[in-house]
Amino acid sequence: MQKRPLYTVKLTFNDSGEKAKKILSTAWLFKIACHRVLGRSKDLRDMLVPSKIAWLKMFKDYAYSIIPNKRYSYGVVYLVYGIWESAKRLKIDYNNVELSDWLLFQHYDREVNGNVIRVYEDGSALVTTYGYDGSKDRILVKAKPHRGYKELLGRIVESKEKYMPRVVVRDYGVRSGKLYVRGEIHVSISYDFYLRCAKRYGEPKGNLIGGVDVNTDRINLAIIDENGRLRDRKTFWFPEVTARGYPRNKAWGIIGMKIHEMLRYAYYHGVSTLALESPEIMGRLRLFWIKNGRRLHKDYNWKVSIFRSRIIEKVNMKAPIYGLRVKYVDPRGTTRSREHNETMQRYGLDKHTVSAYLIALKSIQK
Repeated sequence: MQKRPLYTVKLTFNDSGEKAKKILSTAWLFKIACHRVLGRSKDLRDMLVPSKIAWLKMFKDYAYSIIPNKRYSYGVVYLVYGIWESAKRLKIDYNNVELSDWLLFQHYDREVNGNVIRVYEDGSALVTTYGYDGSKDRILVKAKPHRGYKELLGRIVESKEKYMPRVVVRDYGVRSGKLYVRGEIHVSISYDFYLRCAKRYGEPKGNLIGGVDVNTDRINLAIIDENGRLRDRKTFWFPEVTARGYPRNKAWGIIGMKIHEMLRYAYYHGVSTLALESPEIMGRLRLFWIKNGRRLHKDYNWKVSIFRSRIIEKVNMKAPIYGLRVKYVDPRGTTRSREHNETMQRYGLDKHTVSAYLIALKSIQK
């Protein structure tokens, strides 16, 4: 099983006036610092050593000169390092990388009772902010957990679990003559802690394999036995989330419910292992993605790729809650192949169910 990333609990907030101004200025200073480090790292790219410590020594002063806080400046360096590392693994020319349109600021690592962003059990957070003139302040941001996260947040705070905090600005503007900011506070914890809190089922009921094909409007599940015989199939739909302007948080809430529905179905129908397409190395690129000409070409739908990979990642993280093991397979040949077309004709299945079936078959092939 691939190593899972940190698990993130999200809290939603809305602020206006002076608080909004301080949150927004801190986010912009953090981004300006990222641009500074990104530019310097391109100048020195031939000298770079693939080590966070080496990056920190070279670039921390550039970040600190913009946002004068050790934890935030280290967060800047580690964020840009993650982009460099992921771009290298994706074989993208780092010299062509540009930051996309995000606004946020974050701590650089997990700790108990976050020093610059301290989260409380009710979802509120004490946040260290900086003005454009360098002035420092501590403000209380009143946030609330997304649905289903309240109990988990309480356990994080009560247990003194280490977490890495991040403030993400989703929208800002002027309303009735006052500046407003809408955003989220992200609380990232270890996956092991999340699993201890969330696990619902023990050992699986059988030893079947479930192949999962993910699309933007559905998840297809095909269940096979150890000999490759198709035993069951089912489609879990969420077409409404693809509508233009559909609320982002609501969309992911619906997708999350469908993922749980699919996993429960797999568990109660004897599945012990889920086979998933191996996504590309997204890493930090999903949140801090770059603008890169090759990947925004018309014949490569990058947005859809990220969307599908994020669903696959969520399935991977939720599967152990139901006692299911995850196995990644090479996606080549599961769509638009001779075998795919022949399987469609042989079994009379739709193309997405056939893809799920072929993904499951790949997991048992030597």
